[in-house]
Amino acid sequence: MWFVIFFVHTTGVEIDLEKRKYRNITAFFSLIFGKWNDLPDIEYVSVFKTSETTTVRALSAEANVKNEVIKVNMFYNTNQKIEAYNTQDIDDAFKKAKEIASILNIDILDATERESKWL
Repeated sequence: MWFVIFFVHTTGVEIDLEKRKYRNITAFFSLIFGKWNDLPDIEYVSVFKTSETTTVRALSAEANVKNEVIKVNMFYNTNQKIEAYNTQDIDDAFKKAKEIASILNIDILDATERESKWL
């Protein structure tokens, strides 16, 4: 039974930019749980590349799979962040960052290369 629950369980963040609210969510099938909080004063949105490692297990075998991922984070209070979006498509990440920046009237930091730059 726990095996099935593991695969239908997801976590993440839901953001309502119009109401300026967000919540950390846990979802089982179509049921979503999480308490809405006021969105803090977001200073900027950042787009950067990183890699995520997923461990895959089957009976006695185990393998680590590493994937490149592009993350879109919203920063506030200098170094605190809300992870807004993850994707493997860099154009998709910048599209989402531009939407967020436009609604919140903030800048975008492109941290996908060694030298970060403001857009």
